[in-house]
Amino acid sequence: MPAPLTPNAGRLLDEISDNIDHVNVLKGKIWNEESQFDQEKDKTQFRDYDAACDRVKNFYKEQHEKQTVEFNIKARVAFKSKQRARMGIWEAMEMLNTLVDESDPDTDLSQIEHLLQTAEAIRRDGKPEWMQVTGLVHDLGKLLTIFGSEGQWDVVGDTFVVGCKFSDKIIYPPTFEGNPDSKDAVYSTEHGIYEPHCGLDNVMLSWGHDEYLYHVLKDQSSLPEDALAMIRYHSFYPWHREGAYTHLMNEKDHKYLDAVRAFNPYDLYSKSDGSCDPAKLRPYYEGLIAKFFPTVLDW
Repeated sequence: MPAPLTPNAGRLLDEISDNIDHVNVLKGKIWNEESQFDQEKDKTQFRDYDAACDRVKNFYKEQHEKQTVEFNIKARVAFKSKQRARMGIWEAMEMLNTLVDESDPDTDLSQIEHLLQTAEAIRRDGKPEWMQVTGLVHDLGKLLTIFGSEGQWDVVGDTFVVGCKFSDKIIYPPTFEGNPDSKDAVYSTEHGIYEPHCGLDNVMLSWGHDEYLYHVLKDQSSLPEDALAMIRYHSFYPWHREGAYTHLMNEKDHKYLDAVRAFNPYDLYSKSDGSCDPAKLRPYYEGLIAKFFPTVLDW
């Protein structure tokens, strides 16, 4: 079993992740009018990405320079070639909670609180059990940080397609100048290595916690396809918010797009809700976990 992160490493990942989410909250617009939990929240203040803190800007510069086709192939080979841990969902949630330095009075919500807040917001709106449990597990891919990521850049942040031209809908597009794929004769073209309307199932998204968790759960759960799409694409903002990559979408992807847009408000806006009591909520959610997951999963 991997050792928990040091307090400083855990705090750094949590701060970067929260900074990224904060920018997305401020920039975003509500898509799903049927969500109720967030109707009284103040979403009137919007901010351009240029106003984001330097930590976010530096993070994306590194991510955009290093997320190459070569790296993404290597990451997928590494995923398939080794087992990182064997544990259940709740145990994974508790391990993820080591990403927070509890001695730091300025630390925001713990990871487990964010997962529970997301799930509880979905539950309060009367959404189905499969969507509640999707909210509960959606960020467990951040365990990559404990399992041996190369940095923060291959765990968190907005995702995008590699292997074709980097979309100008991605945050800070000029920073891709430092990515060698931007100058590749094939990778820099509109379709790159893909066929038109090949479907997002057939493209490589930049490796991170979304893609990792999708590959962990797709064969180790009874979650419906819409739930797996919510997990895989919830950080794919150039697609589900900005409308990029329509030239790669097939008919099924339009259904997935609706699902991800329905999920997004619960992920972003639930962070301003009151704190959750994990011990009190655990029996309910362990019941849901048992419905959709085996007792132990390979991570």
